[in-house]
Amino acid sequence: MTGGFFALLDDIATLLDDAAVVSKVAAKKTTGILGDDLAVNAQKASGFASSRELPVLWAITKGSFRNKLIILPIAFLLSAFASWAIIPILMLGGIYLAYEGAEKIYEYLAGHKEKGESQIELSEEELLKVEAKKIKSAITTDFILSIEIVIVALGTVMEQPLVTQIIAVTIVAFLATVGVYGLVALLVRMDDFGFALIEKADDESSLLHKLGRLLVVSLPKVIRALTVIGTFAMLLVAGGIFMHNIHQLHELLHFIPSLLAEMLVGLVIGSIAFGMHMLYVKFLGKETSH
Repeated sequence: MTGGFFALLDDIATLLDDAAVVSKVAAKKTTGILGDDLAVNAQKASGFASSRELPVLWAITKGSFRNKLIILPIAFLLSAFASWAIIPILMLGGIYLAYEGAEKIYEYLAGHKEKGESQIELSEEELLKVEAKKIKSAITTDFILSIEIVIVALGTVMEQPLVTQIIAVTIVAFLATVGVYGLVALLVRMDDFGFALIEKADDESSLLHKLGRLLVVSLPKVIRALTVIGTFAMLLVAGGIFMHNIHQLHELLHFIPSLLAEMLVGLVIGSIAFGMHMLYVKFLGKETSH
């Protein structure tokens, strides 16, 4: 009886060891997507009042965890019983990301300010509505990126037993949320850390004061840069989904550097999706809720 118990423990240890090894491989495969995920979510989590940044970020983080809890079991079931459905679902998500990227570019070129950007004249109730809408948009975008992360991670461990697949992909998915939103939290609080350093500095010529000023002054520039990077990251991820899954498209653009080709594909698909949405709004008189 004792021998059977220790044999069971040995099997569990072996299983966890195998899962740890393949988790590292899967994590490496998703590194590029995590970089895009960070840029997109930093852009999505910015633009709130200082006192609301962390509560909003926590709401988005909880939404991201819920996304993973929905996506993971569905991904494992699809992989086992309907693997043919994974790619079409992924491509639908790619269209949504491309649409978002194209919409941001259109708003910039047309000189449109994002709703909620001028928040001084809004009541508290209106601010909460704007905040809730931004949180919902961020969680929706996270859902699409989470699908991409889970599918890529799953693709690297398909040869492993099902239990190992479940453990490894789950580890990667949840570490992605913790890592990405942990870094976003640090970014959005960068100015507060800078002000704290300034208060502790003895005088304006001290290193602490200069470092604090640098952090405070840099934050708006970092946020603007991440907004641009996040927009193009959505187009890159979307274009990459189509380039990697439509062989003819890959062959057609083989002479263009892969990064540029993915950007081009994402921009074209996003422009078509956004154009169709604009026609829908114009002719059916529907207000966009995005």
